[in-house]
Amino acid sequence: MPFNLKGRHFLTLKDFSTQEIQYLLQLSMDLKVKKRAGIRTKLLEGKSIALLFEKASTRTRCAFTVGCQDEGGYAEFLGKNDIHLGGKEDVKDTARVLGRMFDGIQFRGFKQSMVEELAEYAGVPVWNGLTDSYHPTQILADFLTMQENFGCLKGLRLVYAGDGRNNMANSLMIGSAKMGIDFVIAAPDSLFPEEGLVAECRRIAEENGCVIELHTDILDAVKGADAIYTDVWVSMGEEDQKAARKALLQPYQVNAEVMKATGRDDTIFLHCLPANKGQEVTEDVFESAASKVFDEAENRMHTIKAVMVATIGNL
Repeated sequence: MPFNLKGRHFLTLKDFSTQEIQYLLQLSMDLKVKKRAGIRTKLLEGKSIALLFEKASTRTRCAFTVGCQDEGGYAEFLGKNDIHLGGKEDVKDTARVLGRMFDGIQFRGFKQSMVEELAEYAGVPVWNGLTDSYHPTQILADFLTMQENFGCLKGLRLVYAGDGRNNMANSLMIGSAKMGIDFVIAAPDSLFPEEGLVAECRRIAEENGCVIELHTDILDAVKGADAIYTDVWVSMGEEDQKAARKALLQPYQVNAEVMKATGRDDTIFLHCLPANKGQEVTEDVFESAASKVFDEAENRMHTIKAVMVATIGNL
C-alpha cells in the first residue's frame, strides 16, 4: 500500500520510517524502469519547483532539473547571487515568497538551520539537497544502488572510510540504522561522529536488528563488507584544512589492499562524487568492476524524482 507522503518535507532521514524509506526506494525503481522504457507519466505536470543553491552542484542540480522535466514539471534555478536569501531578506521572508509561487523548494547549502527555517515558513515541501549536517537524497541513491546489487538492504555490511563526522557519514549512519544495515565507520577517533548522533542511531539500529561500529583500523573494519564507501577528505568550506586532513586521513584511503581485506570478491565500491582520485580512493579501485559510482550518480535522478513525486506529485 503506497504511503501518503504528500506535503512532507525531506530534510533528514530521521523523519522517515523504515517502511517510508523502502516505499521511496520502490517508487524510485518503478520510475527508473518507466524512464528506461520511454514512458513519461507526467506526475509533476503543472508543478513548479525552486532550486536554491549556495554550493556548487553537478548531480543534485541535474537530478532535480531532469527529474522534474521528465514528469512534466518546471524547475527554476536560483543561485546565491540570484536572490536575497539570508542577505537583504530574511530566510523566512524568502520562504514565504517562494512558497506562494512554487510547489516545492530544494535547498543546497551550508547550514541545516537554513533548510529547516525554509521548511518552517514556506508552506510547501522543502527538500534538503545537501547541508553541512546531512545529505539525505544521496543516501536514497546509495541504497537503491546497493539494493540493485544485492537484492536487499537488511543484513548488509556497509563500511564508510574517511571523515567520520561529515554529512555523508552522518546520513549513511542514520539511513543504515533505519534499514537494518550494519554500518561501520573507519576513521581516526578525532573524526568520529558526534556522540549524541551515534547514540541515537544505535537506538534505532537495535530496533531494526543491526549495529553501528566505530573503528580506527580500516583493514579490520572492512572485513566481510558488502560495500565500502568514501568521500572527499575536505568538504566544501573547509579548504583551509586541506594539508592537515590529507595527512590525517591517508591511512584511510580505499585502495586494492583495503578491497582485498574484505575477504570477498563481490564487495562494491561507492562514492557520492566528485572524487579526488589518488587521495580518498585510488584510480584502480575507482575504475574497477567493483566500482558502482556512476550507477549511484544516475540513481540520484531516479530517487530525487521519487521524492518530488511522493511529496508534491499527482499520484
